[in-house]
Amino acid sequence: MELEIVKNAEIAHKNDVFRKLGFGVTMTCGAADLPDVIGLMQKVRDFNTFTEDNDPYGEHDMGKLEWHSEKVFWKIDYYNDKLTCFEDPLSPTCKRVMTVMLADEY
Repeated sequence: MELEIVKNAEIAHKNDVFRKLGFGVTMTCGAADLPDVIGLMQKVRDFNTFTEDNDPYGEHDMGKLEWHSEKVFWKIDYYNDKLTCFEDPLSPTCKRVMTVMLADEY
């Protein structure tokens, strides 16, 4: 259990760094149609309200926020170097991709 907590904390750190850099982001059409997309992305980068309810594994891989009266989700997924299948999030070859979407597009 203790090893899992350390592993999850390491994944959370990598996810936080990735999210704050703002690279590797895809956005659904619904999210892209929202006003002030630059402001939305800043809010995603600044997100830090992780709780046991919204982040049960402590990996900081998903968040929910409100933007111009719309519920918005962001989600980080882990891919191999060719972006064809899952990769262990602690692997040095892991490529992270974050998707920003309207909650009803999830």
